[in-house]
Amino acid sequence: MSNDSVKQRRKPDWLKVKTPIGSSYSHVYEKLRKRGVHTICTSGKCPNIGECWGEGTATMMILGDVCTRACRFCATKSGVPGKLDPEEPRNIAKTAKELDIKHLVLTSVDRDDLDDLGAGHWAKTIREAKDAIPGVTIEALIPDFQGREDLVQQIIDTDIEVISHNLETVEWLTPKIRSRAKYRLSLEVINYIARSQARAKSGIMVGLGESDDDVFKTMDDLLENGCEVMTIGQYLQPTNKQLPVERYVTPGQFDYYRKIGLDKGFKHVESAPLVRSSYHAQNHLK
Repeated sequence: MSNDSVKQRRKPDWLKVKTPIGSSYSHVYEKLRKRGVHTICTSGKCPNIGECWGEGTATMMILGDVCTRACRFCATKSGVPGKLDPEEPRNIAKTAKELDIKHLVLTSVDRDDLDDLGAGHWAKTIREAKDAIPGVTIEALIPDFQGREDLVQQIIDTDIEVISHNLETVEWLTPKIRSRAKYRLSLEVINYIARSQARAKSGIMVGLGESDDDVFKTMDDLLENGCEVMTIGQYLQPTNKQLPVERYVTPGQFDYYRKIGLDKGFKHVESAPLVRSSYHAQNHLK
């Protein structure tokens, strides 16, 4: 390996995060551990776990913790999942209530093994949370459901406030980093969401080899399909099993992405090195 490659892989100062500490962090950790609730915070090795848990929030992951897909950017376990836990929707609702969550973010693994791809379990979890926590708002970061509109409609029918589906990357890189998902199919899902009462949201990572023009073209594609909120964050290699980082984008460039996105017409753009899909999610309702 050349010296240039070593330097390229070394994280710059702006990506350094503090070790999670504090009573709020410990409270969230203990509640999640006690109830056996999975979070993308831990399975995805999110760099914001200290900040978010310290503020008493977490992104809860449903449908188990084993994904039927094996995307080359993701650290979530992949393989053959176990049976669905029928108590999971109620358990999620109880945990969110105990944590006094006002804006709940839910995500899931892909469950291509299920007849309904997990849509029914999704809908039940959302309804349980709304019943348990009066006034709660919810964001669902959903899989593509293989583009089946009848399954996406089940999520829409819960009267959820925000439905997010991530493109993850630009079009030409999609086959390289996503195991089964397709760029244009994901845009169709976003378009279907945008035609409902829910706010449509999507996100990408940068640092995988894309150009700035690729990022701007992705913005245009999202806007053409009704997306209102976009998140842009730095790709960080979770383990040596995932793809390496091709470049570290500077904070100034992320600010520029945000400006361009707002100028193009997004209602909200979250763009910074450590931004992830659910980062500051409560702000995306405004």
